[in-house]
Amino acid sequence: MDEPRQGYGYACLKGIEYLKNKTDQPDIIVFMDADYSDYPEELPYVVHPIVERNMDMVIGSRALGTREDKSMMPQQLFGNWLATRLIRWFYGARFTDLGPFRALKFEKLLELNMQDTTYGWTVEMQVKAAKKKYDFCEVAVSYRERIGVSKITGTIKGTILAGYKIIITIFKYVFKK
Repeated sequence: MDEPRQGYGYACLKGIEYLKNKTDQPDIIVFMDADYSDYPEELPYVVHPIVERNMDMVIGSRALGTREDKSMMPQQLFGNWLATRLIRWFYGARFTDLGPFRALKFEKLLELNMQDTTYGWTVEMQVKAAKKKYDFCEVAVSYRERIGVSKITGTIKGTILAGYKIIITIFKYVFKK
């Protein structure tokens, strides 16, 4: 299955659409980056709270885990800090990261009706889950320097656009039902 449009959200939405059309839908879905920065062998840690503690969603937190030097740029660290504080203030949900490595029950994911096609994907998921009072937790995950140059943190334009989109997404759902 191919998604010709660029954007993290487009890719995730294409995968969800594929799974929705299958007769044997999964119980749990996991998202992770494909740029070598996440550790696939840590997948059992991310899924464990759903299986054993009946959590609805688990965020793999790079802030709680071990990060290689240069795996996150200063603007990412600050942006994560700011976004998670805003989510706490406006939604009462305590996150330490907007990390890409995450798992959730497939039925809960479908309830979120995800829409964002670009930079706001992860924050949209977390904000909507907070609004719906999902049971969630974070687990520490490792994070390493990615392969290649990021279109987001590797450019000033990408950093500004991503930051803007994340902040707008947080505020967008404050008053939405």
